[in-house]
Amino acid sequence: MKPINDRRPPVRLSEIPKALETRFGPVGHDLDPGQGKHASVALILRPPAAGAAKDPHALDTELLVIRRAVQVRDPWSGHMALPGGRVQVEDRDLVATAVRETMEETAVDLGAGAGALGRVDVMRPAGRGLPPITIWPFVFKVDPSTPARINSPREVDRVYWLRLAELTAERNRSVHRVTRDGTSFRFPCIRVEGEIIWGITYRILEGFLAVL
Repeated sequence: MKPINDRRPPVRLSEIPKALETRFGPVGHDLDPGQGKHASVALILRPPAAGAAKDPHALDTELLVIRRAVQVRDPWSGHMALPGGRVQVEDRDLVATAVRETMEETAVDLGAGAGALGRVDVMRPAGRGLPPITIWPFVFKVDPSTPARINSPREVDRVYWLRLAELTAERNRSVHRVTRDGTSFRFPCIRVEGEIIWGITYRILEGFLAVL
């Protein structure tokens, strides 16, 4: 996908649900997971603090991103990611999975809100050796004062609130080089707060940022 042009006029925060529905369809449409392994992740938006514009530009909003804890058996060990995880039998639907996993990992209660603002296209890992799983991204909004913390040190090493303006800025776009079995690969990435967002998280973010 082409880099986001940060010179385009950004949408307003209130326009995001409509923009998501126009691009990806309604939240409840075509969400049958079917067979196989599935997971849900949450793109959590936090508007500017009180006193800012009543309907700020979307790029003034923050997004919650985590750094995964280092785990030997985790194929995304130590990577930057979105809160989320695998569907469990107790989850009533895919959105509920994102809500539950976000609480377990970051103590952010998405269940207290009005549900998901929208969704982004499903993703599947593209790298060799990665598990065959389908990932369902959903977008939520929380209050400006909402904190996030490491609620599960076994899963999360650090939490970040990153401004969407920083995620879309051309100056933060780069290339991440990975060597596997003696072969070097180049992946598009976002470098921010001293971290590198790449891989499937980058792909999910690109789908979301494209509507802004």
